[in-house]
Formats: sequence, C-alpha cells, structure tokens
Amino acid sequence: MWQKYGLYIRRTAALLLLSSLWEFTARMGWVDPFYAPPPTAIAGTILDLFADGQIYKHLEATFGAALMGLALGLIVGAVLGFIAALLRPIAELLEPVMAMLNAIPRVILAPLFIIWLGIGLASKVALSFILVVVLTFFSVYNGIRDVDYRLVERVKTLGGGQWVLLREVYIPSVVTWVMSSLKVAVGFAFTGAVVGEFVASSRGLGYLLAFAQSTYNATLTFGLIFLVLAFVMVLFTLAGMLERHLLRWKYR
Repeated sequence: MWQKYGLYIRRTAALLLLSSLWEFTARMGWVDPFYAPPPTAIAGTILDLFADGQIYKHLEATFGAALMGLALGLIVGAVLGFIAALLRPIAELLEPVMAMLNAIPRVILAPLFIIWLGIGLASKVALSFILVVVLTFFSVYNGIRDVDYRLVERVKTLGGGQWVLLREVYIPSVVTWVMSSLKVAVGFAFTGAVVGEFVASSRGLGYLLAFAQSTYNATLTFGLIFLVLAFVMVLFTLAGMLERHLLRWKYR
C-alpha cells in the first residue's frame, strides 16, 4: 500500500517541480510567454473557459464522438475478431484489410469522412471508430488464436461443447487481451474525435484548438491540450479499475 501511494507522491512531486521550473523561467523572461506561457496563465485560461460556460458544449461534442466511436469500435472489433479467429475463410478476407488499415495513418482518413458524412458528429465518430476497431480486432483475434490447442482438446474430451469453450476458454483469454489494450483504445478514440474536429467542425475541443492555432493563442492551446490530457487520464484510471476488477484473479 505504501509503495502505491509512494509512487503517486513521487509523480506529484515531479509534476509540481516541473511546473515550478516552468513558471520561474517564464516569469524571469528566460522563456518567451508568447510561445510557452506560464502554468498560472494556462490555469487561468482553463478556469475562464469553465466560468463562461461555453466549454460545456465543446466537451459534450468531443466526449460524445469519442465514447460512441470507442463503444462501436470495441463491439464491432470484438465480433469481427471472434468470427475471424474461429472461421479461417473469414480470417483470410478480414486479416489483410485490417493489416492494411493498421499500416496507414488512419487520421489521414479524416478529410474523406468529412466529405462523406459532413462536419457533424458522424464523421468524428467514424474516425474514432476506425482507430479503435482495428486495435480491438487484433486483440480479440490474437487472444483466441493464442489459446493453447491442448486446452481446447481437453475441454472437448471432457464433453465440453462450443458454448463451454466460449465461456470458459475463449472469453477469459479475449478479456485479458482486450483489457490490456483498452487504455490505448481510449487514447485512440479521443485522437479520432479531436483530429476530426480540428480538420472541420463547428464545435468540440478540436474546433477550439483550430481556433487557438488560427489566432496564435499559445495559452489557449496549452490549456486545451492539458484539458484533453486530464480527461483522458481520468478515463485511463477508470479503465485500469475495470481491468483490475475483471482480471482480479491475476492480481491475487
């Protein structure tokens, strides 16, 4: 327990030290505030965003797109991964497609989704989805294929059918692989939403980032970046709690 809290204390101390050094160098004029504003100015900008209430509609847009893309990507990727792992002809069709999507920077698809689906929510969900579905597909696909065939044969020998194999062998293996990549999937989902909004949107954190860039407002840019980081870290923590709950047998 002490080691756990000791790690948090060390991380917090390192963050405070870095922030203090940043603030000091900016106040002393060693760093141009136009390019790297002090942390106090960034914190003030974040507070102002919440004080006037305008930030909430942008948070709703980004969170809505990211979470919808994450949920759809997890569901579709898991289903396709299951089917491909159990049916070889399907795998021969899906695996090259997923490998091709994994090889290219999927964020370059953002302009295409905007042309197809417009600048609304759908194009941002689609980009988040395409980022998550490939990761989930390979997690599930490899999770099932990684199952020891001798274990499968023993279950069949003892009279276990497909449902028993699915419940007692395949699903526990898949959960381990999926949970290990869930934090990455959360980051991908937010990447898709923010990048899609940055390219073309009427609201969202990506839209605000584009506005900050166009006005050369480094303070607002840093504030929005830290805001995205804070929310992603909260989701990382929740994902970690879920992982420890579902895989509690590994932490005993």
